[in-house]
Amino acid sequence: MNARPRVKICCIASLGEAQEAIACGASAVGLVSAMPSGPGVISEKTIAGIARRVPPPIGTFLLTSAISADEIIAQQRRCGTNTLQLCDYVETSVYRELRAELPGIALVQVIHVTGPEDVDRARAAAEHVQALLLDSGNTTLPVKLLGGTGRTHDWTISRRIRDTAGVPIFLAGGLTADNVARAVAAVEPFGLDLCSSVRTDNRLDPAKLRSFFSALA
Repeated sequence: MNARPRVKICCIASLGEAQEAIACGASAVGLVSAMPSGPGVISEKTIAGIARRVPPPIGTFLLTSAISADEIIAQQRRCGTNTLQLCDYVETSVYRELRAELPGIALVQVIHVTGPEDVDRARAAAEHVQALLLDSGNTTLPVKLLGGTGRTHDWTISRRIRDTAGVPIFLAGGLTADNVARAVAAVEPFGLDLCSSVRTDNRLDPAKLRSFFSALA
């Protein structure tokens, strides 16, 4: 078994929430920009304000639904995060442009695990990014679901991706204090990503956050 996975707390809404997550042990915070659906969206001005105040080496992930390189580059420059989380699928050329224009920014591609075919999709994306994040969205719906579902997916597929992708894997989708030990045993990910399970009435819940980290210990 690997060392305890790092934890990214997503859907951070304020500097106070970011500080609370970091105090509890988070290694990264997720800052959600405009999405076609799902929770946690905040303004780019708020994202930039939080990113400026989060100290290194904490990861600040800008979650973007954009798929054009120009739009993603402009968005990152406005927000100032140290990591880009690409929540939708992009053309291979986009990765090359992002690397050229944003050389110091880490790229994390989300893979929405819906079936065995996503193993090959993940391997292909892994050649261009620093990490993959395995979630439970669906890009084929009329309104794309790019995260924040609160649902688990087939962890056996996630394990196949973890074993063959060759880059660090974050596991997301319905992780709770009750199932995180099973998830870690099944997938052995580099990191974990969670949002809804540590929130109450759309606010970060310190008690739920502490309970999750206790279950992970």
